[in-house]
Amino acid sequence: MTSDVPMVPVEILGVRQQQRDQEIVVLLLDSAADLAVPIVIGPREASAIAMAQAGLATPRPMTHDLLRDVLAAVGVELERVEIVALEGGIYFAELVLSGGARLDSRASDAIALAVRTGSPVLCSAEIVALAGVEIVDVQQREEMEKFRAFLDHVSPEDFSGPPGQ
Repeated sequence: MTSDVPMVPVEILGVRQQQRDQEIVVLLLDSAADLAVPIVIGPREASAIAMAQAGLATPRPMTHDLLRDVLAAVGVELERVEIVALEGGIYFAELVLSGGARLDSRASDAIALAVRTGSPVLCSAEIVALAGVEIVDVQQREEMEKFRAFLDHVSPEDFSGPPGQ
């Protein structure tokens, strides 16, 4: 991908299971535009993101922890994550490393790594405009605050197993 695509900073709100279709999404908020971009992810990726946001450690490193540690061991930093494309419902991301290297990544993996490294996440302005869901009314803002409160108390077990178990 090219690095000259207009990008906007987004906040990783966290993961959520949609009630209507049981899909799990990670929500990225462009607070300047009051738009949230929902990206459908799998339960393992949801758990990886939620665990890192909650500051939970595992007895052994998970894949994203290992990648963070490998980068540190070779003296490379994750400067930022960029969500660069949306094609056929699939989000494409790039890891931008110190030294200028750009690596193709699944959006969920890139987000999980960004949470672990404290790296910023940027999203293509075009993707925000096309896929962003407007957050404008009081009820939606209240729902967003409830969601943030939920994130403060979520555990990885909340995303394991089929719904209803």
